[in-house]
Amino acid sequence: MDLAAELAAARENYTRSGLHEDDLASDPFLMFERWYAEARDAGIVEPNAMVVSTVSVDGAPSSRTVLLKGFSTEGFTFFTNTASRKGSDLEHNPRCAVLFPWHPLERQVRIDGLAHELSSEAVEAYFSQRPRGSQLGAHASHQSRVVAGREELEEAYVRIEAQFEGRPVPVPEEWGGYRVEPERVEFWQGRPGRMHDRLVYLRDGDKWRTERLAP
Repeated sequence: MDLAAELAAARENYTRSGLHEDDLASDPFLMFERWYAEARDAGIVEPNAMVVSTVSVDGAPSSRTVLLKGFSTEGFTFFTNTASRKGSDLEHNPRCAVLFPWHPLERQVRIDGLAHELSSEAVEAYFSQRPRGSQLGAHASHQSRVVAGREELEEAYVRIEAQFEGRPVPVPEEWGGYRVEPERVEFWQGRPGRMHDRLVYLRDGDKWRTERLAP
């Protein structure tokens, strides 16, 4: 079987469970907390891995996987190099989308919202908890910029390691974080025959209303 035929034939019939209106929590944050705990307890590798999609100033979309590092009723938090492609995109257009693809549970959580830069205090508090190697790497790598080869990165890391030997590693100037404030949160549960359950929370002022979408 060639690859094209293999891909056309590849499919799974989702039969694990369903999602009904009565299953929903009072708001998307409680619902996310519940589903996240189930993903974690199911042994999913890095259940906090999420795909963040942004749009550039000229309208080009871009997606990448980052790690959720904070969560509250204010939104979903991640950290990154703010001079990276995603940082540049969010500077021009803070609207973004987030996806948690929990395939073993036949689930997805989709979030549309606005990204807000975190305070320097919040960034420093998180950066100080990172492993030292990750702190050094944040200085050595200017994310998304072209490099001549792997050797250039390794040499930069060695220089940074020597520069901060024996002392704390400060937060790089171009490193920061974002909190995605949700406007729309969809909980997607696979069902047989591709008749999936899609229940969506929509922000309505200070409250949330829900809708069911056709799959």
